[in-house]
Amino acid sequence: MKRRPAGTAKDGIGVSGQDRAEDRKRAHDRGAYPAPLNAGRSRNMQANRRVNTKPEVVLRSALHRLGYRYRKDLLLRLPGLRVRPDIVFTARKVAVFVDGCFWHVCPQHGRQPTTNEWYWTPKLRRNMERDRQADLALAEAGWNVIRVWEHEALDDALAKVRAALP
Repeated sequence: MKRRPAGTAKDGIGVSGQDRAEDRKRAHDRGAYPAPLNAGRSRNMQANRRVNTKPEVVLRSALHRLGYRYRKDLLLRLPGLRVRPDIVFTARKVAVFVDGCFWHVCPQHGRQPTTNEWYWTPKLRRNMERDRQADLALAEAGWNVIRVWEHEALDDALAKVRAALP
C-alpha cells in the first residue's frame, strides 16, 4: 500500500488539522495508541521523523564529501519482507541503518518508558524484532548490513561504513 503524505486525502485534497485531530481521537478511543498527555507532548511526537533524521543527514553528508554515492531510503523487496535502509550502496550491496537510541532500544541509552508502558514496551520489542528480521533477510540475500547508533561519533560511523565498502 502506498503511503500518502501527511495532510492529504485520497483524492489529493488537503485534510484539515481538525480532521486529523478527529482521526487521532477515534484511534485513541479504539485503544490503537494512547492519548497524549498534553498538546506539547503530541506536537513532540508528531515531529519525529522516519527519514532525514539529523544523525542520518550528518552521516550522508560526510559520505558524500568523501566521494561516495548512494541511494537514500531505498525500498528493497526481499522474499517475504520489505526493507528501507537509510543509506544504500546498491552495486556494492551495502545497507546502512542509522538507529535512534529510543526507537531501537540502544543498550547504552535506551530506556524503558514509564508512561503508557502497555503501548511502548511491545512497540519497542517489535522494532527490535523487525531489525533482526531485516538483518537476517538482507544477509541471506547477500547484503552487508551496517547498523550505526545515533549517538556514535561521526568518525566511528564513517569507519564502519568505509570498512564495509570494497
